[in-house]
This record gives sequence, structure tokens and C-alpha cells, in this order.
Amino acid sequence: MVTVEFFLEGFYITILGVTVVFLVLSILALAMYGIGYLERVLIEREKPVEVKPLPKEEKVVVEEKPSIEPKKLAVITAAILAYIAEKNAQLRPLPFKKKPSDVWRLYGVQTQLEEVENFNYEMGAW
Repeated sequence: MVTVEFFLEGFYITILGVTVVFLVLSILALAMYGIGYLERVLIEREKPVEVKPLPKEEKVVVEEKPSIEPKKLAVITAAILAYIAEKNAQLRPLPFKKKPSDVWRLYGVQTQLEEVENFNYEMGAW
């Protein structure tokens, strides 16, 4: 027979387990915050060397020239597109497989019904 003592003992064990779990989670959270703080301190310690910007007068504007002339680029692009078009013309569509007849589907339904009937018969739920 269940008495109040068994209930209280289970309650105490539950409270102890929950307390231990949350205590361990709190320790892990503090460890994570500590590691994050140490990482930020170490990164701030290693400050990058500041680079002084050049005066406006000394800045040189460099225009990027394409390495290939536009006419040559157009010819190369046309050749690649022609090759791709020819390659795609060689592909042929796959033939569709015939749809299986409905006889197989009906046979499957029939066997499933027979299995259900046999199961009900075996269970005595007929």
C-alpha cells in the first residue's frame, strides 16, 4: 500500500534531481560567459596597426581594363553558346514507360482486404 512516506521520498528525490540539473546548467552557463569574456579581452589586446590614409592629392585612380577585348569576348561567347546548343540537340528524350495495368493495383487492394479479414477472424472480432 502506498503511504505518504513513499510519496514524500519520491518528491524529495525529484527536487534533488531538478536542483542538480539546474546547478550544472548554471555552472556551464557561467563557464561559457567566462570564456567569451576572456576571448574579447584577448582580441582587444591585439589591436591592429592603424594605417594612415594618403592625402587626397596623392590618391591615384586606377581604371580596370578588361583583359579581353569586347569583340574577342563576343566571339568566344558565341562559340560557347553554339557548342552548347549543338550538344543539347544530340540529347534525346527518354521514352515513357507504360503505365502498369489496373489489375495489379486491384490485386494489391484485394490482398490487403483479405489480410484485414483474416486478422479480424483470428482476433474474434467478426
